[in-house]
Amino acid sequence: MRAWHFSEMPYPHLPDLDTISSMRVNLPNGVYDPVVGAGLYQRYLDEYVLADELGLDLMLNEHHQTATCTNAVAPLTAAILARQTKNARICILGNPMANRADPVRVAEEMAMIDVISRGRLDAGFVRGVAPEVFAANTNPTATLERLWEGLDLCVRAWTTHDGPFNFEGKFWHKRQVNIWPRPYQQPHPPIWITGSTDKDNIREVARRGYTFATFLQPYAVAKDLFDTYRAASCYADRDEQTQHLAYMALVATAETEAEAERLAGELTWYLKGKAEPQFQNPPGYTSVEQNVRVLIGTAQLRGVGARAGTLQTLREDGVVMYGTPDQVHEQVLRFTDRVGGMGHLLMMQQAGFMSHKDTIRSMTLFANEVYPRIKA
Repeated sequence: MRAWHFSEMPYPHLPDLDTISSMRVNLPNGVYDPVVGAGLYQRYLDEYVLADELGLDLMLNEHHQTATCTNAVAPLTAAILARQTKNARICILGNPMANRADPVRVAEEMAMIDVISRGRLDAGFVRGVAPEVFAANTNPTATLERLWEGLDLCVRAWTTHDGPFNFEGKFWHKRQVNIWPRPYQQPHPPIWITGSTDKDNIREVARRGYTFATFLQPYAVAKDLFDTYRAASCYADRDEQTQHLAYMALVATAETEAEAERLAGELTWYLKGKAEPQFQNPPGYTSVEQNVRVLIGTAQLRGVGARAGTLQTLREDGVVMYGTPDQVHEQVLRFTDRVGGMGHLLMMQQAGFMSHKDTIRSMTLFANEVYPRIKA
């Protein structure tokens, strides 16, 4: 199992959350202080560099028009880290292809990062979360189609080496595609897909052999999604299937359980991210089947409910893992066993107001006292 450090680079210095209706889409950017933000960017990048030195891999994502994530252009961050780090894999999870104007530009960005890092890039793709449909002015019913068509064009650009080609799709029409540079890894960087509980989409990920990642789902939901992947996987070997499954939790490691509980409480700031109701489920973004599951309270609803549960409930479900190194090690193993195995643990080890000092202490304890046992 590989372990990955992750932060959404939040800007937590907001008005009291009880006084604002949304942290996404329409929170005025006058709230943002660029001087404070500059210090936060330096701090978050320093933590990623430390993660590399500690032997952890690096996971990045991007979101737009939200205080929960100021890493608005993940390829920029990845390019910095490609030069500043030496050993870690760098996973962008991911490029919101459905909302990007030009998949060829995405292919160029990823190829350049892969070459600068000497082949340490994992290229992830997402359709984009529901609130971002409005800012991108994207048709919510077409986001999955755009994701797959854009990815197909991106892969073709990476793997065509004998001169330009033309591309005719539903959403993109391209002439003379011939990207420079081409990727360092051949035929292309490993591909990840996340952000979906749509089982048909998960089956497509599995058939293509890409890595599937799910975030902050209780273990029962994660197991169901992982089992769906395994049943449709192009890999016959179960160990190979497992290596292409990834899960993200909030993770806090400390010398004492009480201290870890304090840190875990700070991490749950991320779960309080607010968006006004009209931004949460634009018509056509979610399938009728998924909406029905939410309304009747099946697995999808339990996943949403778990995020609002007590800290102990979140810990039991594996959404938050916290404690001493021994306790975190046991929780990782228990979650892995419950979901039938996974190849990657993605760890949000910083969120909200969690300080730099607390973050690096938690990261260091995990890397030095938990990770070696997991790898063994």
